[in-house]
Amino acid sequence: MNLSDLYITGHARRVIQERQIPVSHIEKVLHNPQLTHPDTEDEELVHYLASIEEAEGRVLRVIINKNAVPNRLITVYYDRDMRGKI
Repeated sequence: MNLSDLYITGHARRVIQERQIPVSHIEKVLHNPQLTHPDTEDEELVHYLASIEEAEGRVLRVIINKNAVPNRLITVYYDRDMRGKI
Protein backbone atom coordinates (compact mmCIF):
# COMPACT_ATOMS: atom_id res chain seq x y z
CA MET A 1 0.00 0.00 0.00
CA ASN A 2 1.34 3.42 -0.96
CA LEU A 3 0.52 6.66 0.80
CA SER A 4 -0.27 8.21 -2.58
CA ASP A 5 -3.08 5.63 -3.02
CA LEU A 6 -4.83 6.74 0.17
CA TYR A 7 -7.25 9.51 0.95
CA ILE A 8 -5.68 11.37 3.88
CA THR A 9 -8.27 12.73 6.28
CA GLY A 10 -8.00 16.26 7.65
CA HIS A 11 -7.28 14.85 11.09
CA ALA A 12 -4.43 12.71 9.74
CA ARG A 13 -2.95 15.70 7.88
CA ARG A 14 -3.04 17.76 11.09
CA VAL A 15 -1.38 15.15 13.29
CA ILE A 16 1.30 14.40 10.70
CA GLN A 17 2.15 18.08 10.58
CA GLU A 18 1.81 18.80 14.32
CA ARG A 19 3.82 15.75 15.37
CA GLN A 20 6.28 16.20 12.50
CA ILE A 21 5.94 12.57 11.41
CA PRO A 22 7.97 12.03 8.23
CA VAL A 23 6.02 10.60 5.30
CA SER A 24 8.87 8.11 4.85
CA HIS A 25 8.09 6.65 8.29
CA ILE A 26 4.41 6.21 7.39
CA GLU A 27 5.31 4.56 4.11
CA LYS A 28 7.76 2.24 5.89
CA VAL A 29 4.97 1.03 8.18
CA LEU A 30 2.55 0.55 5.29
CA HIS A 31 5.09 -1.34 3.17
CA ASN A 32 6.53 -3.48 5.94
CA PRO A 33 4.35 -3.63 9.06
CA GLN A 34 5.67 -5.72 11.90
CA LEU A 35 2.16 -6.15 13.29
CA THR A 36 -1.35 -5.65 11.90
CA HIS A 37 -4.66 -6.10 13.65
CA PRO A 38 -8.29 -5.04 13.31
CA ASP A 39 -9.64 -2.21 15.42
CA THR A 40 -11.46 -3.38 18.55
CA GLU A 41 -14.36 -0.96 18.05
CA ASP A 42 -14.67 -0.40 14.29
CA GLU A 43 -14.41 -3.43 11.99
CA GLU A 44 -13.58 -1.21 9.02
CA LEU A 45 -10.28 -0.06 10.55
CA VAL A 46 -6.94 -1.85 10.44
CA HIS A 47 -3.91 -0.90 12.57
CA TYR A 48 -0.42 -1.19 11.07
CA LEU A 49 2.56 -0.99 13.44
CA ALA A 50 6.32 -1.00 13.04
CA SER A 51 9.35 0.07 15.00
CA ILE A 52 11.11 3.01 13.32
CA GLU A 53 14.87 2.88 13.83
CA GLU A 54 15.29 6.48 12.62
CA ALA A 55 12.91 7.57 15.42
CA GLU A 56 14.95 5.92 18.19
CA GLY A 57 12.99 2.67 17.88
CA ARG A 58 9.63 4.26 18.57
CA VAL A 59 6.63 2.29 17.27
CA LEU A 60 4.52 4.09 14.69
CA ARG A 61 0.84 3.14 14.50
CA VAL A 62 -0.98 3.88 11.23
CA ILE A 63 -4.75 3.37 11.14
CA ILE A 64 -6.43 2.80 7.78
CA ASN A 65 -10.07 2.38 6.78
CA LYS A 66 -9.70 -0.50 4.30
CA ASN A 67 -13.38 -0.47 3.29
CA ALA A 68 -13.42 3.12 2.03
CA VAL A 69 -12.70 3.74 -1.64
CA PRO A 70 -10.04 4.92 -1.86
CA ASN A 71 -8.70 3.56 1.44
CA ARG A 72 -8.47 6.30 4.08
CA LEU A 73 -5.61 7.18 6.37
CA ILE A 74 -7.48 7.93 9.59
CA THR A 75 -4.64 8.76 11.97
CA VAL A 76 -1.00 8.09 12.74
CA TYR A 77 0.96 8.35 15.96
CA TYR A 78 3.92 7.00 17.89
CA ASP A 79 2.47 4.43 20.29
CA ARG A 80 4.30 4.65 23.61
CA ASP A 81 2.61 1.51 24.93
CA MET A 82 4.05 -0.62 22.10
CA ARG A 83 7.66 0.52 22.39
CA GLY A 84 9.90 -2.48 22.91
CA LYS A 85 7.08 -4.94 22.22
CA ILE A 86 7.68 -5.39 18.49
